[in-house]
Amino acid sequence: MTRLGIENVRAEIDELDRQIVELVSRRQHWVQEAGKLKVDRDDVRAPDRVEKVISKVRALADASGAAPDVVERTYRAMIAAFIDLELSVHENHNGTNPVTAGDRH
Repeated sequence: MTRLGIENVRAEIDELDRQIVELVSRRQHWVQEAGKLKVDRDDVRAPDRVEKVISKVRALADASGAAPDVVERTYRAMIAAFIDLELSVHENHNGTNPVTAGDRH
């Protein structure tokens, strides 16, 4: 097996980063669509859904040889950022004020 130099390794990582960003962009599109469909802020936050996603990606990580803890931490950070984005989309789409949206029942 040939030993790769650090520049080759970095080039491979850079290509993976490009692919990951493309996938994040695709995920963002669907998150924004979901934000338009949800009834209220609690639907956006959806803690049960978050835990289902985490469980699913941990299993996928395990099956693919990725470190489940790294995948979970990555997904939790990504989901938190997407929830913030989705809340903004939801509030703008429904014409609600971010300060008072959580007060509606």
